[in-house]
Amino acid sequence: MYKKILAAVNEHLNSEIAARYALALAKYLDAKLYICFVAQKDMSQQDRRAAEDAMKRLFHEALEMRVRAESIAEIGDPVTRIGRIVRHEGIGLAVVSTRREDIEKRFFTGTTARSLSLKLPCSVALVRIVHSGRVHPKKILVPLKARISHVSEYAYFTASMARTFRSKVFIFHAPKKVTRFFQREIHLPPQDREQLLPQDITRFMAQLEKQGIEHESKLMPGSTGKSITIEAVAKRHDLIIMGASRRNLFASLLRGNPVEYVLRETPCDLLMLTPRHED
Repeated sequence: MYKKILAAVNEHLNSEIAARYALALAKYLDAKLYICFVAQKDMSQQDRRAAEDAMKRLFHEALEMRVRAESIAEIGDPVTRIGRIVRHEGIGLAVVSTRREDIEKRFFTGTTARSLSLKLPCSVALVRIVHSGRVHPKKILVPLKARISHVSEYAYFTASMARTFRSKVFIFHAPKKVTRFFQREIHLPPQDREQLLPQDITRFMAQLEKQGIEHESKLMPGSTGKSITIEAVAKRHDLIIMGASRRNLFASLLRGNPVEYVLRETPCDLLMLTPRHED
């Protein structure tokens, strides 16, 4: 599915670290890696050199890992230029890092990261780096909602990341409270709650099992965003993978979104996948 992967690099260290997720994934999938840097016209020479140095380091690492790689440097609007590269090269997945200032803006409004998620024709993985050390997640938390966009791709991406880093997957779902009569809450035992799992989550888990991915599942009713961050802290997860479809990003303009909460509060690296490939 991902035969060509693009890693967008800029002058910030976070983008270079995020690109290493793309590099490791390209190695496992035997995909070609495109290391891309688009300099805006008003960019300082110092920032431009920092980005170019990051590209050189990543390209050298790719050669050492025997990953087919190509570096592309252009000048202009990043969204327009990267979109053109994605279309011309037939990119299947683009990996883009968020910036510190993105976290402070509600729903990424006006940010390059959000624009790329909405406008690129390929799947996009937005990465927020929390730990700037070596990329080696061993415990991956995958929060799932009742309805999942592009279940097959989401499961394939999760399985590929788990195999890339030899990680264990922990599936997490925060269902709505079960009530009857005057909205009085009913407490169900864990085995009964699992029988109430939405169909999309059941499909997701079945596809992980089909690909031989070891995983555990957990249900915890409550505020979705807060429950996810608490679970990540309590179980010391290294990486969170969340789905962020184009529809979800548009809906965020009207109401709150758990992705936004987790983006601000995540205790570990966060990867938000916007899938484009049809099941």
